[in-house]
Amino acid sequence: MSLKTPITVAHGDGIGPEIMEASLHILSEGGAQLEIETIEIGEKVYLRGNPAGIDPSAWESLRRTKVFYKAPITTPQGGGFKSLNVTARKKLGLYANVRPCVSYAPFVDTKHPKMDVIIVRENEEDLYAGIEYQLSPDVTECLKLISRPGCEKIVRFAFEFAKVNNRKKVTCFSKDNIMKMTDGLFHKVFDEIATEYPEIVNEHWIVDIGAAKLADTPEAFDVLVMANLYGDILSDVAAQIAGSVGLAGSANIGTACSMFEAIHGSAPRRAGQNLANPSGLLLGGVMMLVHLGQIDAADRVHNAWLKTLEDGVHTYDIYKEGVSRQKVGTKEFAQAVVARMGQKPETLKPASYSKDAVKRKEWTLKSSPNVKVDLVGVDLYIGSKEHNGKVFGDKLHQITHEGLELMVISNRGVAIWPEFMEETFTTDSHQCRFTDKANPSAAVTQKQILGLMGKVVDAGYDIVKIETLRNFDGKSGYSQVQGQ
Repeated sequence: MSLKTPITVAHGDGIGPEIMEASLHILSEGGAQLEIETIEIGEKVYLRGNPAGIDPSAWESLRRTKVFYKAPITTPQGGGFKSLNVTARKKLGLYANVRPCVSYAPFVDTKHPKMDVIIVRENEEDLYAGIEYQLSPDVTECLKLISRPGCEKIVRFAFEFAKVNNRKKVTCFSKDNIMKMTDGLFHKVFDEIATEYPEIVNEHWIVDIGAAKLADTPEAFDVLVMANLYGDILSDVAAQIAGSVGLAGSANIGTACSMFEAIHGSAPRRAGQNLANPSGLLLGGVMMLVHLGQIDAADRVHNAWLKTLEDGVHTYDIYKEGVSRQKVGTKEFAQAVVARMGQKPETLKPASYSKDAVKRKEWTLKSSPNVKVDLVGVDLYIGSKEHNGKVFGDKLHQITHEGLELMVISNRGVAIWPEFMEETFTTDSHQCRFTDKANPSAAVTQKQILGLMGKVVDAGYDIVKIETLRNFDGKSGYSQVQGQ
C-alpha cells in the first residue's frame, strides 16, 4: 500500500513545463511523498474548442485527489475564453486565496527589508462573479456580489490562519465609505468575527489609503483580509515591493479541495530558454506540503531554497551585480537547491512549520436571521438617446400605475430628474425609480410592477433591465441616488 499522497499536476503553458519539472524535482529530493496524476489544461485545450480550458477527465482527477498543483497557463486573447483560474476556484469551492509576501533582503533587492505580510483574499465572489451586461450602445455593467456566508468564511479563515501561525494582527481593507452595502457588509462581518479572537489585534482601513500605507510601510501589517478584486491587485503589488512577483507562491483553500500555484503568468516570451525562476511555483509547492501535513519535507525544501538565495545563486530576474554571485538557469537553480538540502540559512530567518499549521477547523456559518422583506418599488433601466433629464423625466412622469409613480431618474448614479443641470454629462441608459409617491416605504406587489412596465413599454420606451426595491426589517435595501 502506497504511503504517497495523490495529487493532480498540470504543467501548464509557456514557462510552465520548465518550472514545474524543476519544482517537482526539488520537492521529491526534499522528501515529499507525492503520487502524481498529470492532466492537460490551458492553451491547447482552449484551442481544441473547449472554452473552459479543461476537459471533463481533468475534473475527475481533481475531484478524486482533491489537491491541484498547477503551473501557469495561457488564456488565448478574445473568443470568449473564460479564466481557468476563476473557474477552478469556483467549481472546487476554493474560497480562500493565501499569498505570503516576504522580503529576502539583502539577497533580493527591495525597499522594504522587514516586510512579511500574508494577504488572504476572498476567491469566489465580488466582481469576479463575472456577471456583466451591455445595457445600451454606450453603457456596460458588472455586478458586484458580496454575500454574508462568503464574508464569514474568508474573515474567519483569516483569523484562524493568524491564530495557528502565531500572527498578531488581522487588518481588513474595504471601500465601505462608497459601497456602503457590499463593502459595508464585508466590514460589518469582519467586526463581528473579530470579537471572537480577542488575542488578535484587529483594524480596518479604507482600501485606497490602506494600499498607500502597504506600498510605503508594509511592516505595519501582518495578515490582510479583503474582497476578491482588492486582494488580487494588492497581492501582486505586495509581492513586487517585497522583491519580485516571481518569488511568490499561492494557496487556494476550500473545504474539500485545494490548489497551489505561483502568482505570476506563463511568460511565453521566456519559454524554452532555461531562464525562468521556479521559486514562486516551488513555494506554492511548499505550501502544499504543509497543507498535506508533510511538515519535515516542507522545512527541508524551504530552508534549502533560502540558503540558495543567501548564497547568491540567482536566476536572471533577481540577479544583481554586487549582491548575486552566480547567474543560473532554471535547471541549474533547481540543482543548487537540491545540493543544499539539509542546510539552513544563516542570515535569513529559517523556515519552521508547525503541525498546528495544518489543522483545519470546520465551523458552522451563522444562520441568516428571520428578516421581514417588503417589496416597495422598482428601478427601470430605460435606454434613450434623450440626454436632457428634464425633458426625458417630464414625459416619463406622466406614466403611473396603481399608485406607482416616477420619483427620480439617475444617470450613472447621479440624479438628473426632477432637477437637471446642463453641466451633468449623461449617457443613453437611465435609472428610473418608481415607488408609491404618498409613502415610498409602502409595500407594492409584483403585479403592480408588471402593470407599470406594460404601460412604459406601450408608451414606446425600451426597458433594458429592472431591479426591484426592497426593505429589510424596515431598512432600505437599495442605494440612494447621488444628488437626490
